[in-house]
Amino acid sequence: MTTNADGPQPRPRRRAPAGAAVLRADVTEAIRAAVFEELAAVGYARMSIEGIARRAGVGKTAVYRRWRSKLHLVLDVVSVLAVQGLPTPDTGSLEGDLRLLYEVSSRALRHPVASQILPDLQAEAARNPEIAEALQKALREGQDGVASGIVAAAEQRGELRAGIDHDLALDLISGPLYWRSVVIRSPKLPKDYLASLTRATAGALRAL
Repeated sequence: MTTNADGPQPRPRRRAPAGAAVLRADVTEAIRAAVFEELAAVGYARMSIEGIARRAGVGKTAVYRRWRSKLHLVLDVVSVLAVQGLPTPDTGSLEGDLRLLYEVSSRALRHPVASQILPDLQAEAARNPEIAEALQKALREGQDGVASGIVAAAEQRGELRAGIDHDLALDLISGPLYWRSVVIRSPKLPKDYLASLTRATAGALRAL
């Protein structure tokens, strides 16, 4: 029996190069999950490698084998968000796609963990250019592919004119819900808010 970087494992069929650390994927994911929990509980400033390791049920060395500091750990976790975007809705209509996107996004943004983490990281981003860049990438790219897919499908169906400004379309699609849920942190969306937002956004996109 041999050991890898995180704990006992069966002997591999092929021996790893001397000195190489074999990092278990399940431990990596446990650490990433612990980062979200720790950020929500104490914020970035008070977050520590020790606290993350304790939540993940691993030793500090397991964290340091993957990331050299809490900054790099948070940057990695935030960057992962960029590739975990929502699937592009495909309801067959612009308003149907927008409504589905808003329903899913609203639940995600108002989740207790997300509602705690995003404002804290935004405040930290004002002081740290690296976090600002990673957060912008995660938020922008996470929504950009979905919004672009909605706009492209609407163009193909003839619901929007071809060649509209996609950056402006993204602002129109993503801005209002993010503003209400994350910036002003409205405790509860008004009745029929998502339906009204869907109609208003579709009308604005048609006017571009």
